[in-house]
Amino acid sequence: MKIGVVGLGYWGPNLVRNFLSEPMVDGVIACDNQPKKIERILKRFPGVEPAESLVTLLARPDVQGIAIATPVSTHYELGMKVLQSGKHLLMEKPMCATVKEAIALTEFAEQNSLKILIDHTFVYNGAVRKIKELITNKILGEILYFDSVRINLGLFQHDTNVIWDLAPHDVSIMRYLIDDKPTAVSAVGVNHFNEFADMAYIAVQHHKQLMSHFHVNWISPVKIRRILIGGCTQMVVYDDMSTDEKVRIYDKGVNVTSEESLYKTLIQYRIGDMHAPKFEETEALSIMVTDFINSILDKVTPITNAKFAVDVMRVLEAADNSLKSGGKTIHIED
Repeated sequence: MKIGVVGLGYWGPNLVRNFLSEPMVDGVIACDNQPKKIERILKRFPGVEPAESLVTLLARPDVQGIAIATPVSTHYELGMKVLQSGKHLLMEKPMCATVKEAIALTEFAEQNSLKILIDHTFVYNGAVRKIKELITNKILGEILYFDSVRINLGLFQHDTNVIWDLAPHDVSIMRYLIDDKPTAVSAVGVNHFNEFADMAYIAVQHHKQLMSHFHVNWISPVKIRRILIGGCTQMVVYDDMSTDEKVRIYDKGVNVTSEESLYKTLIQYRIGDMHAPKFEETEALSIMVTDFINSILDKVTPITNAKFAVDVMRVLEAADNSLKSGGKTIHIED
């Protein structure tokens, strides 16, 4: 099949490179409204074919799927055009500007038997998939909390706040690792330099006695990408900035014994060894591209499918609404 890539700015070239490496893709067509960007792609990847316009690309019967790597404000309009042309859709995160738009794309795709994959790349990361394996096999025991920190200095966005920029990464990881869906969200933050918050703290409640927390920040003196997951049996630290042991499993937990006769609860802390498991280190974007191609050929549901992305959107939108209301708790409804 042939694949079209629309938007050749920061992320588009990475998509082009990975689609060119996919065995089941025999051609990539690049499209952008800035000719200079197309010229740069053609110099870097001589085998790529240029498209005069999106209309021309959508009209090609040999193109089965199209990847959209454009600003989020354009996602709904471009995504709907792709689906209406009968082509499968891969789109940058977040899925849309609003949950309403995301649901509209999801329903249209379902009604027309089309696949949507949203580029939540971290879900395909080998470290994250190893942690999923640990949770699925109940190595960690009952999950008590999910705590993430994603902070750095700079890269301010001119059209959105830090929640929409940084939180999609960790919210998507949380959604992938934890089956228990969020029920409510509260968020607080501060905007120091313009109208958009540059740091925020997001608290997410789940159905069970489980809580997720996210710290995102554009004005940190250090760059941190760390997730802590606490289980009753074992606990995990995922440090994406680590050069060697990105995933560490700690044999530490909490045993709770209730003695009704004494009307008290005894808590015992258990401390054991730490080990760092091995995991696949294939580029996450490559695995995601393969997932997209397989979903088209085998008619299977991709991991970061439309419904998955809508769940992520619900948390982000609720966090944004809470932030704007001064930290008010926003309940999430399916």
